[in-house]
This record gives sequence, structure tokens and C-alpha cells, in this order.
Amino acid sequence: MKAFEELILIVKESCTHGDVVADEKITPKGVRVHPADLKKVCFGLRENPSAFFDMLSCISVVDNGPEAGTVELIYNLYSFPFNHHLSLKVMVPRDGAEVDSVESIWKTANWHEREAYDMFGVRFKDHPDLRRILLPADWEGHPLRKDYKQQEYYRGVKLDY
Repeated sequence: MKAFEELILIVKESCTHGDVVADEKITPKGVRVHPADLKKVCFGLRENPSAFFDMLSCISVVDNGPEAGTVELIYNLYSFPFNHHLSLKVMVPRDGAEVDSVESIWKTANWHEREAYDMFGVRFKDHPDLRRILLPADWEGHPLRKDYKQQEYYRGVKLDY
């Protein structure tokens, strides 16, 4: 199993836009990277033979609310051959939240990114099919945002919850 410090060095090799910071708030093995470095870091972690993160387990999204003005994306990675985990965290502005898609690196990102788009409104550049996955295409808003206001009616039906 790779030591966390060795994994950070592999991440740093791919970064050109700011510092890589170990972030214990994510998980014991979490790293915060600049959004512009995300795709290069993910590619490097998959292709580096001493890391070989061959699985994207999930993408979690945290809406920090309109006051904070940010959205955090947490990418949970796993390496089958080495049995190690790593979490990558990127923070983007809440308004116009957008990062590069990693679907070309891990095909599982396709549905994870679509869910993040559907529920939180995060856009993924170069995603091959970025459309809603859980809600109807004509649904208004993104229900997991902290300031989401539910529609009163949908297609003429009163929504009472």
C-alpha cells in the first residue's frame, strides 16, 4: 500500500495551478486540488503504475450555500491492485459551477457527473451527454441546493409534500 505522502507527490506532479493540500476534513486520505488541475491529476493517478487508481467510486457534492458562494466536489478513488483509497476535493464558485469532466478517464463518471448536474447544477466541460438523470428534463432548479425553492405545480399537478 502506498503511503499517503507518496500519493501526494504523484498528485503534485500533475499540478500547475496552485498548491496541493492534504485535507483531513475530507477523509484521512484527502487532497485538495485546484479545479484547473483536476483532469490532469485524475489522469496521472490512473496512469501512474505505482498508484493505478483504476476506479472512481463516486463524486460527492457539498453546496456551501449562497452565503459561502462555493460548491465542493469530492472524487473518491480506489486502486484495486494496491487496495488504496484517495479523495480529491475541488472547490468551485456556486454561480456557474463548472469543472472538467473526467468521463474520458473513468466511464463511471458519466452517471456520477450527470447526477451532480441534475441535483446541484454543476456543469462538466466536455461531458458527452450532460442531461438530467433523476428528474424530468423540464424540471426547474436543482433540488439539493440549499436555496432550492420547490415548484408549486409540475405539468398542471399541484406538488404537495
